[in-house]
Order: sequence, then C-alpha cells, then structure tokens
Amino acid sequence: MTLLRRLPAYIAIWAWVAFTVAAILWVVMSAFKSKREVLRSGLKPPAELRWENFETAWTIGRLGEFFSNSVVIVCLSVLLILVVSTPAAYVLSRAKFRGRESLTNLFVIGMGIPIPMLFIPIFGILAWLRLSDSLTGLTIVFVAISIPFTVYLLTGFFASLPSELEAASLLDGCSDFQTFRYVMLPMAMPGVATAAILNFIWLWNEYQLSLVILNSPENRTLPLGLYSLQNAMQYTSDWPGLFAGVTIVIIPTILVYAVLSEKMISGMTMGAVK
Repeated sequence: MTLLRRLPAYIAIWAWVAFTVAAILWVVMSAFKSKREVLRSGLKPPAELRWENFETAWTIGRLGEFFSNSVVIVCLSVLLILVVSTPAAYVLSRAKFRGRESLTNLFVIGMGIPIPMLFIPIFGILAWLRLSDSLTGLTIVFVAISIPFTVYLLTGFFASLPSELEAASLLDGCSDFQTFRYVMLPMAMPGVATAAILNFIWLWNEYQLSLVILNSPENRTLPLGLYSLQNAMQYTSDWPGLFAGVTIVIIPTILVYAVLSEKMISGMTMGAVK
C-alpha cells in the first residue's frame, strides 16, 4: 500500500528527470550539428562533430572573455561569502549573548527581500562609490546579497555539531578562535561545501543584477554574454553556435555538482538533524 501511494510521486519525479536529461542531451548534441541537422534531426546524434560551433561562440561571440569575467567574479564572491558567513554562523549558533535571536531573525528577513526591490538602492550606492559598471562593484553586491542565506544555512550545520568536543577543546586550553578553527570548522566542512556549491550555481547563472550593474560589453558576465549571443544568432540563424554557447554555460555547474554532490548531500543531511 505504501508503495502504491508513493507511485505517482515516483513517476512524476522520474518523468521530470527524464525530461531534464533529454533537454540537456538535445542542447549538447545540437551544439555539434550543422544548421540543417538542428532543424531536421531532432534527438539523433550528429553525423559529424562540428567543433567550429564552439570556436564561433568562444571567439566571435566573445564568450571566452565573458567566461573569464564570470570565473573571477563567482570564485572570489564565493570565497568572500564563506569567509564572512562561516564565523558569523558559528557565533550565532554556539554563543549565547543578548540579541542573538534578533540578529538571527535579521538574516532571515534579509532572505525574504525580493532582489528587484534592491535594484535602485544598489545602483545608487554603487554610483556614489564610483563602482557602477565594474566587476568589483558586482562582486561586492554578490557577497552582500548571498550572506543572509549562507549564514542561515550554516547556522543549522553548526548547531547540529556535538557540544562535547567544543567543551573538551576549551578545557584543553584552546581559545574560542582555536576551537572554531581546529575543532568545529573541520567537522562542518560538508556544510561549508554545500553553501559553496549552492552559491556557485546561483551566482554563475545570475542575470538580473549583472544586467542592472554592468553596462560595458567588456565587463559582461557569461549569462549576459549568452543573451547578446542569442540576439546576434537570431539574425544569422546560427543555432548550433547558440547551442554551443549554452553548453559552455551549463557544463561548469554540472561538473561542480557532479564532483561535490556527495559532500553536498552529506552536508544537507547533517544540517537537518540536531
């Protein structure tokens, strides 16, 4: 009976998985086809691998330049997010001080603010700081926007760790920072890896903030570059080049998730149980 009740859910999940995998395979295979094959062959594999489609997207579409911008911005942003959020989450989850719950609720409120409502304040602040239309300004915005979610996520991971090890390290003479650095942080690495993966995937595909902040073509990130490539390919009908650009965008996120998915799943499991 239990299996029969769950059968519709299983069917829906596997149908969605099959649709997603088929869509990704179609995009990747189309990236290696000719224009005629894209319109006529459907899900059939390409008769010949046309690597020149990727060369067109990488050079003529300038995705190589935009790829470098995205790598620098996203990697630096994720690093700064973890540097700021990890100690904050540890203090909020383990320390006891007046106003801790109010401060934690402040981060939760920050998660609920719609990003479009922040466009005008962010643009005004960056213009005042003379950081508009710059990769530095976009990095600062990425870090600021991502901190509430990351702190909230890591607070659950640190709260799930056993307090006996923390007490033992304090009895051995460790300072609060040493306890965090050498005892608690290594145990929370699955959670930190989870936060890094989720932030990387979101920032790598982020489009709205980049569109508002960046104006110069040389400062575009990969999603903005893909949008400009789409507009260009509509006039040339070079659909294989467009699919090659889409493949360039989605492959890094797939690789990151495939390599670190085990740590992510273990981290989410650890954070779910106190």
